[in-house]
Amino acid sequence: MPPIHPDSLSGPSRVLRWAAGMGLMTVSYLRDRQLIVRSEEPGDDADLPATVPADLTDPRVQHQQHGRGPLFHRRFTVLIDGATADATGLMTQVRGDLEKLLPKEVAAVTPHGDGTPPKPGDEFVVRMPGPWDGPVRVISSDDTHLRLTTLAGHLEAGQIEFRADDEADGLRFTIETWARPASPLLDLLFTHLRVAKEMQLFMWVRACLAAAKLAGGRPHGHVYAHTRRVRASDGR
Repeated sequence: MPPIHPDSLSGPSRVLRWAAGMGLMTVSYLRDRQLIVRSEEPGDDADLPATVPADLTDPRVQHQQHGRGPLFHRRFTVLIDGATADATGLMTQVRGDLEKLLPKEVAAVTPHGDGTPPKPGDEFVVRMPGPWDGPVRVISSDDTHLRLTTLAGHLEAGQIEFRADDEADGLRFTIETWARPASPLLDLLFTHLRVAKEMQLFMWVRACLAAAKLAGGRPHGHVYAHTRRVRASDGR
């Protein structure tokens, strides 16, 4: 999978895509919010992400220290009842085509997955309405997990992980993020106005629901969204 440069995805259609996608997102968010149990608490240094491997780091990588404002360590998880797939089977589908998880009204992946599991160093872009396109690079991947780091142009600076676990009470799917807003404007939208933060929550909750369907099962109750907020220590 070749490197992707986000500038190649811009154009006048972005405004129309933003308007349509945001409208559909709002309707879906209002419909699905009763499925979410959310919680938030202060975090600490234990919430920082692991170091990106040196051989996968270059000037395009947006480490969390490149961001602005607090770091948000967020975990979105769903327990799946009646799954016909195990953790490996579910993640084979997710790793082969991440777009299967994403709300079709607001997100797409370029290049589109072809079913081949990605390798460390592979890159793709999650295309969102407005200025939210998210270029990422794979930094680790195995049968039950996929971890990405954000690249220049992403609205966040940090890491994202998708994983599945076979547990005694069922199949559990988790999306975990460790990231700061990528710019002062995004810090305003994410931390203070909470627009971007709610948009992210919407997308990852919908992804958890999609994972339950991909696994051939249904959510056991709610999708749980837990946030630990770590105060910036660099003054930015």
